[in-house]
Amino acid sequence: MNTPSPAVTCTRLTFSWPDGTPVLTALDLSFGPGRTGLIGLNGTGKSTVLKLIAGRLRPDSGSVKAAGEVGYLPQDLTLDSSLRVDEALGIARARAALHAIEAGDVAEEHFTAVGDDWDVEERARATLDELGLEHVGLDRSIGEVSGGESVLLRLAALLLARPDVLLLDEPTNNLDLVARRRLYAAVAAFPGVLVVVSHDRELLALVDRIADLRDGEVTWYGGNLAAYEEAVSAEQEAAERMVRAAETDVRRQKRELSEAQTKLARRARQGRKVAASRSEPKILLGARKRKAQETAGKSRVLHEQRLEDAKERLEAAGERVRQDAEIHVELPFTAVPRGRRVLTLGDVELRNGARAELEVHGPDRIALVGPNGAGKTTLLRTVAGLLPAVAGEVATHVPLRYLPQRLDVLDDGLSVVENVAALAPEATNQHIRSRLAHFLFRGARADRPVGTLSGGERFRATLAAVMLAEPGPQLLMLDEPTNNLDMASVRQLREALAAYQGALVVASHDLPFLRELGITRWLRLAEGEMREVTGEEL
Repeated sequence: MNTPSPAVTCTRLTFSWPDGTPVLTALDLSFGPGRTGLIGLNGTGKSTVLKLIAGRLRPDSGSVKAAGEVGYLPQDLTLDSSLRVDEALGIARARAALHAIEAGDVAEEHFTAVGDDWDVEERARATLDELGLEHVGLDRSIGEVSGGESVLLRLAALLLARPDVLLLDEPTNNLDLVARRRLYAAVAAFPGVLVVVSHDRELLALVDRIADLRDGEVTWYGGNLAAYEEAVSAEQEAAERMVRAAETDVRRQKRELSEAQTKLARRARQGRKVAASRSEPKILLGARKRKAQETAGKSRVLHEQRLEDAKERLEAAGERVRQDAEIHVELPFTAVPRGRRVLTLGDVELRNGARAELEVHGPDRIALVGPNGAGKTTLLRTVAGLLPAVAGEVATHVPLRYLPQRLDVLDDGLSVVENVAALAPEATNQHIRSRLAHFLFRGARADRPVGTLSGGERFRATLAAVMLAEPGPQLLMLDEPTNNLDMASVRQLREALAAYQGALVVASHDLPFLRELGITRWLRLAEGEMREVTGEEL
């Protein structure tokens, strides 16, 4: 008897948040063997789908069935820093039993703990090696590893458990370039059902198919992200052609209706003239009038129906065109004259011991790269005045704003409008609202408490607050800005930064994103020093 292929089936899946906000309604969805990229706008329910499959959430109605074991890597991963690495990997009990047996203790409980997994340590070490964690000892504590390494440790634990279904939610967040490439290799080699929610273009280049969650439904596309984008582009071009054709048809039907009404009016006037002349018997005039009215009524109804049909076709065509709103940023007072000095770092020593020497002029666009733990965030926080330098000179010569990785600059209890007003106290409420509309916060959306916003909405609110602050920032520093953003939000951010005319410093591991920003200088912080490199060296 053949064993069924590992699969996940979601039937009529419905889920709402405790306040009643609907997330999913009667969603039917299934995942088969291979790698699937689950994409969609922020707030459409991608992470919720993974949590429901993993059993972290319970649906309001509907069902989730998984054929086989399910492993889940959440995007908000936190590991107990007091755990040992072998405990985080889930092998501590088997490992301890194995050591006891090797030491001569033949108690039955040890053999039960080991089971058939006699090579547990070798498998663990091999898995860690494959993920670039060969330097991490099994007896070390989680508190001794970096945030990126803890993500890879959790992935290692999942791979050691050999799940049939592996769910990854934004797995490359907080991973440096080396760790990302290790994760890419693990994803490419995974033999079962793999579903990944990500905005990482390089990761999505590895999938076999794309599931696009939009407006509560999933549309499937064969191939990876590039194939998906090509297919969507072709669909949108066809949809826009249909809209143009439908618009032309509506105009034609309106014109024909107007012409028909003009002809009918002309005939009516002619009939009244004939009646007034009494040149025909009254009975014939009455019959002619009734026939004319009947013909006129049929003609009007026919043309009106044709117009309504044309309008319906236009509406249907319009629904096929994606209306993803875009950020529009106009900040004329952020421009920095070319060559003007913006930032000076004179032999600065950071709290982690790294040293940096740098002169930034307008309008430099700088990418700050380097491995996790090298001090990129520490450097940005030091420049922003949030951390003191151990030694050296830090001097900013223009208004500066800093967008931190954790997006913790806003007050969750205040509305979006109130948060922006706190950073721009001289601006009127009307002015703030008009500017927030450019960041897609219109009407009641601008009055929502920040604590209720989705990840993408919170990012837009934070970006708005930072960029609309007074005085306008002429030096903008962003720390891992694409973390937790969907691809539409990444595109919006890219376009917002394209409109920004000041000096820019972006710390990121997202190379495709950086390369689309028009970076003029690449700085690599590693092994305690910062040096200028080329984009090709990364």
